[in-house]
Amino acid sequence: MEWLNRMNEALDYIEDNIENNIDYEEIAKRAYCSTYHFQRMFSFIIGTPLSEYIRRRKLTLAAFELQNSDLKIIDLGMKYGYESPDAFTRAFQRQHGVTPTEARKMGVHLKSYSRISFHISIRGDECMNFKIEKKKAFSVFGLEKTVSLTGGECYKKIPEFWMELEKNGGLERISNAAKDEEGLLNAANYAYEKDGTFKYMVCQYTPKCGVDKEFVKIEVPELTWAIFPIEPHTPEDGTEKIQAIWKRIYPEWFPTSGYECADGPEFEMYYKIGENKFTAEIWIPVKRNE
Repeated sequence: MEWLNRMNEALDYIEDNIENNIDYEEIAKRAYCSTYHFQRMFSFIIGTPLSEYIRRRKLTLAAFELQNSDLKIIDLGMKYGYESPDAFTRAFQRQHGVTPTEARKMGVHLKSYSRISFHISIRGDECMNFKIEKKKAFSVFGLEKTVSLTGGECYKKIPEFWMELEKNGGLERISNAAKDEEGLLNAANYAYEKDGTFKYMVCQYTPKCGVDKEFVKIEVPELTWAIFPIEPHTPEDGTEKIQAIWKRIYPEWFPTSGYECADGPEFEMYYKIGENKFTAEIWIPVKRNE
């Protein structure tokens, strides 16, 4: 209940200040967590970046005012934070499909995004195995793609990226470049942006001799990790099992864990345990709630 109240207080702050400059740090403060963690958690749970949710709410309220007031369009745009009429018109048309001038006509179809709220849901009857473990610094390299959390796009684009790398020889090039390093190809999520996009990298541990400039390399500092094991699977059903755990971590585990995200990449670590049989772990860097 306490977590629900905090999240709803954060949403109340957004609604109370929808016509002003909304302070992301203040939003997170209402939820008793860091700005970084709140934005990540919001995007995973809602499927929409926080910035996009705020934009949709502003343009929804602007549409109501267009049809129910005589306020000038230029003043309405300024009211909701747009610095010029052109910027307001572009944003409005992108959401509603019509210009602000056209929106004033009777019978025009507009899009309304309601204020979200968090409620109790009967979940958590299925256990989630995890462990908290500190790991020394390490380095990974690989090939990356930018994907988005919006609308769950990443759950479609990431498997497509693996297929693309298999066809163009990318997976083989990563494996060959790893040289004496043991282990299967892994995956990393990092460089999260406010718009809900992030970098997804198919990677391997960096060998001592280094790698070619073709590859992206990231240095991972010593961190504390929440590690979630994935039950044994075949390559065919592995994606479904891994995605199922990802979809539960933020709405089910984080709210009551006493931890929040720390700044750092997330990993899917893969291990072979038999002929055509694998297991995996999801690693998320964490820190104690302040």
